Amino acid sequence: MGMADMAVALWGRHLKHNPANPQWADRDRFVLSNGHASMLLYALLHLTGYDLPLQELKNFRQLHSKTAGHPEHGITPGVETTTGPLGQGITNAVGFALAEKLLAKEFNREGHAVVDHHTYVFLGDGCLMEGISQEALSLAGAWKLNKLIALYDDNGISIDGQVAPWFIDDTPARLRACGWNVIGPVDGHDVEAVADAIALAKGSTDKPSFIVCKTAIGRGSPNRANTAKAHGEPLGADEITLTRNAIGWSHAPFEIPAEVYADWDARAQGSEREADWQQRFDAYAAAHPELASEFTRRMAGDLPKHFAQVAVDLVVHSHTAAQTVASRKASQMALEVFTAQLPELLGGSADLTGSNLTNTKSTPALRFDEAGEVVQVEVAVGERTVHVGGRHINYGVREFGMAAIMNGIALHGGFIPYGGTFLTFSDYSRNAIRMAALMKQRVIHVFTHDSIGLGEDGPTHQSIEHAASLRLIPGLDVWRPADTVETAVAWSVALSNRNRPTALLLSRQNLAYLPKRDLGDISRGAYILSEPQDVGLKKKAQAVIIATGSEVQLAVAAQKLLAESKVAVRVVSMPSTTTFDREDVRYKRLVLPEGLPRIAVEAGVTDFWWKYGCAAVVGIDTFGESAPAPVLFEHFGFTPENVAATVRAALRRRR
Repeated sequence: MGMADMAVALWGRHLKHNPANPQWADRDRFVLSNGHASMLLYALLHLTGYDLPLQELKNFRQLHSKTAGHPEHGITPGVETTTGPLGQGITNAVGFALAEKLLAKEFNREGHAVVDHHTYVFLGDGCLMEGISQEALSLAGAWKLNKLIALYDDNGISIDGQVAPWFIDDTPARLRACGWNVIGPVDGHDVEAVADAIALAKGSTDKPSFIVCKTAIGRGSPNRANTAKAHGEPLGADEITLTRNAIGWSHAPFEIPAEVYADWDARAQGSEREADWQQRFDAYAAAHPELASEFTRRMAGDLPKHFAQVAVDLVVHSHTAAQTVASRKASQMALEVFTAQLPELLGGSADLTGSNLTNTKSTPALRFDEAGEVVQVEVAVGERTVHVGGRHINYGVREFGMAAIMNGIALHGGFIPYGGTFLTFSDYSRNAIRMAALMKQRVIHVFTHDSIGLGEDGPTHQSIEHAASLRLIPGLDVWRPADTVETAVAWSVALSNRNRPTALLLSRQNLAYLPKRDLGDISRGAYILSEPQDVGLKKKAQAVIIATGSEVQLAVAAQKLLAESKVAVRVVSMPSTTTFDREDVRYKRLVLPEGLPRIAVEAGVTDFWWKYGCAAVVGIDTFGESAPAPVLFEHFGFTPENVAATVRAALRRRR
């Protein structure tokens, strides 16, 4: 109710969209960052002609309706991103605006502006109180995202009441300090004033714009306006009657006059706008056919036709080269290949580029000049030198902001974002990772320094519970590769996963290449790495050791020790438990035969592994210590001897 006039100004006067085609590539993006106001968005979508019948509005917040308590992408046509966790919507919007700016620089040509749209976002005090907002606002200013326009619902109310006792920020000064064009305050209930402010913001050439709209929450309600009750609970039947009388609305509930529908219907105008764009795009395609084809592919989210061969060649090369490197380095080696072949890969790091190794020869640093233009740099492509914009983002120390911005980039289309930090700092990013999984977005998180193996930095940086914790997020693929081949496969699968995000957990320390019986099953998440006969023992396996990442080499070494005393063991490498869990029962039984005791080995919490029916787990259920990695592995029992002893003990218990 408090933002209704703001919505009239934006949706009625400025927003470029086509309700008949919510996926039109050059539509403006609208983000309701304060997603608890979802019914405002649902009303706008219904009135302007999206496929959201009135019955869906009547089913607000009911099971299986398209009108959930907070807007959900992929459920409701016209909803660009799932919002609700405050601060993430404005951060997603920064990702949308960055994607638009980079695509415009890459694809637009003189006389052909095929990428030319704005990103609008409504936000409130709650979004600005969340720390992620500072990360997003700061980056938007640094990147000079002039087509990003935020409208601030400045009503001074949150669930606990008047915000003044706990939120005294000078918000306009804060935004100016972050490099934003601040407009207002304006009367948020004056449609003309808000529309004029938006028009002024659209004229900005080098700064994002922030329009301060002074509003009254629950406007029109005689007893609830300007109170916290209007924020957190329904008005109630009596107050609804009073509100109807106060605003002069005499129609029955959900009765909307035909003239109101006619005034709001945006389908004809939207179709005309898209048709005009399509005509211009056709002219662009005639003048620049290769660019047009590439743009269409990118926005559709399709990988290049030669991707599968590139991936196979990389895996085979990694197998042949058999290098001993840290899996974070193996990740960079894979990225060198993929970024050279996939221009849609847009990387970055939260101030740890030299540690995460997310940069490549094909991805120079992203920079903007004083005018806000993307700086072009020379990059060698084969024997040619071409000028391209940067494709590696320095996010600064902003893990949460990076993760939510990547969600916005993925949602916009045209790019596959990936970003790096230490695994232990995935806790900072977690809610945005969860949102990527909820929205089924192809976002790739590069988490290095994945265990006590990082050594001297100590328990603050050593991941213990993080792998298990990430595996609990539904829809998130988690890979912890053991060598160069598994890392190459992990990247290949992550890039192929159109409808799920991926977390790659990578080592700081070098990992020896592990000879493979076969390369075909690695992508299934778990596979038989070594049988007893591979270590000279002509017996059937008596037990199975399951290991991930850096601990697979311990499993192989323990297998050899056990073979010396005629104990036959199969080693299963399980780089992705989440992928393996989706496999059919037949394959699972092939890899993990019933009747054989299973011993899991991973430098992390043990609780996770009991789901696989393990007889024992070699893990760590305490925080780490500060010491060199080899010392720590021995201290915590990650040695071939201890793994072998654990297998023997499990077999004794079985007998």
